[in-house]
Amino acid sequence: MLEQFKTWLEKSAHTVVPKSKLGEAIHYTLRQWPKLIRYLDDGQLSIDNNRAERAIKPFVIGRKNWLFSFTTSGAESSAILYSLIETARANGLTPFDYVMHCLNELAQPQRDIDSLLPWNVSL
Repeated sequence: MLEQFKTWLEKSAHTVVPKSKLGEAIHYTLRQWPKLIRYLDDGQLSIDNNRAERAIKPFVIGRKNWLFSFTTSGAESSAILYSLIETARANGLTPFDYVMHCLNELAQPQRDIDSLLPWNVSL
């Protein structure tokens, strides 16, 4: 199917106006062809980058949300909370449960902070 697609691209590249949206897409695809078919060389490679896109999505959303931090201390507080939430997720914890656990434990006198790190907590 990919070979048929490439044949169509090469044929269409000569008949479509290069500056049109379709022409730009065809020429872009042909320039990127080796990268497009790279996954065929190694069965461990994914056909798409959805996993990577999902991994960075929170940062992209966060970047837009951080525009609404009107003070340095507000931005710093947001960054700290965001780091806690993402670290909890990375360690298999439900962020809400983890934050509630931390708040409850921090209310106790002389609490060991290291025991509250996400990799030391099991909920």
